[in-house]
Amino acid sequence: MDIVLERRHDITLEAARKVAYDGARVRLGATALAQIGRARSAFERLIEEPGIVIYGVTSGYGQNAYQRFTPEERRTHARRPPLAAQAHWGEPFPERAVRLMVLARLANFIEGHSAVTPALAQRVAAMLDGPLPAVPLDGAVCAGEILPLSWLFGPLAKTVELKEKESLSLINGAPMAAALVTDGALVAERRLAVAEEILALAAEAYKVPLAHFSVRTAELQGDPHEIAAAKRLAALIAGGTSERRPYQAPVTFRILPKMIGRLRRDLDRAQEAARISLPQVSDNPTYFPPEDDSSNGEIHSTGGYHNSAAWPALNALAMAYADLTTICDRIVARMLDGATSGLPPQLIPADAEESRVYLGTLGFAVVGYGEAARRAAQAVFIPGSESGGFVQNDVAVPTALAWKGQEDAGRMLDLCLGAVAITAARAFAVTGRAAPPALAETLAWIERSQSADGSQTGPGRLSGEVTEAIRARIYG
Repeated sequence: MDIVLERRHDITLEAARKVAYDGARVRLGATALAQIGRARSAFERLIEEPGIVIYGVTSGYGQNAYQRFTPEERRTHARRPPLAAQAHWGEPFPERAVRLMVLARLANFIEGHSAVTPALAQRVAAMLDGPLPAVPLDGAVCAGEILPLSWLFGPLAKTVELKEKESLSLINGAPMAAALVTDGALVAERRLAVAEEILALAAEAYKVPLAHFSVRTAELQGDPHEIAAAKRLAALIAGGTSERRPYQAPVTFRILPKMIGRLRRDLDRAQEAARISLPQVSDNPTYFPPEDDSSNGEIHSTGGYHNSAAWPALNALAMAYADLTTICDRIVARMLDGATSGLPPQLIPADAEESRVYLGTLGFAVVGYGEAARRAAQAVFIPGSESGGFVQNDVAVPTALAWKGQEDAGRMLDLCLGAVAITAARAFAVTGRAAPPALAETLAWIERSQSADGSQTGPGRLSGEVTEAIRARIYG
């Protein structure tokens, strides 16, 4: 499957989904290649203008920006691959995120704003055809994204004859931020769908009053995301038991439309940041190709490589995940307390001869998952110390840290959802009830995911197996 890009705004969330999850390849169309070629020709004329100063092209990088190159020095400087910026090491980003970085990199190229040659632009697009370099995550914090991007594009740079500005165009800008907020949004969209099903199943197992998910109530409160959550929960439990609790359920269940609505709101924020960031021109310096042959265009030094929307959106997702682990913790505790849940004691069998796995200790682990999620979800800010230690690069971007936080908090939420799932499934089993029609397949895959049976198994194995099934649905 090929995606053909003719202009920047062809790089959409849907294209990103295909590249990240479906292995789609990318090709540059004829219109894009023609524009890239015209822009490169005009740029080559521009750099020959007397006295022209272009950062990283006719001058040095970073603390050496004061340097001015002769034409020969300029060409020699251009041929150096960007290996000096490979300054960090450690755990790599997952390949799906790296694929998104390559896709987002093309936004600077397509309409000529990076002034690269058509040949280099095509080589970058072709990187999505095969295995990609490992890009370290740990320490990927700097002014812009030159550290991680040098790992991503360094191997390519060593195989081509780079021309003026091309090395800088490979590693400048903010394609990593665009990729990471897009990845966070794509994952959150899938995680939300699974979470809604499992939390609705637990609410049905608890026989919550239907009024708790009243769309009319949500409409009175006026939040569109909470209204959508209430509609979804009500639809999922429609056709369930007619024997509801005669009095209100605990707060945990009553606020599910609000808590799920909060995740929907933060997902919407991440999607908006992704839609803006993916086709964004973020190069420094940014080239403005001429509209005709009357000029050679203009070039501006910019702060485009500093994406200020990505990390706050990722922070918000991490916090939403962490708070939902608390909801999961309370649900497990309430369901295992027969005195308040009204569920029979077989939910946590006390008889040593009982064949069902004992679930009474499950809450301990869920508390641990929640604590880990809250640590992971600590908000990140612009680092307080200088990036690079010299005047040019004096503010760093914490996007990689924010992405790692939401990734880790999300994993803890998945573990908590696994615990809720096996507890809810047990409740349906011991009461002999069927799930509502919209949740029948949800209950079935939860039960299929549990390979273990018998009293010699601990609940961690069962919840872990369900968690793996949850994560396969999110990341598969």
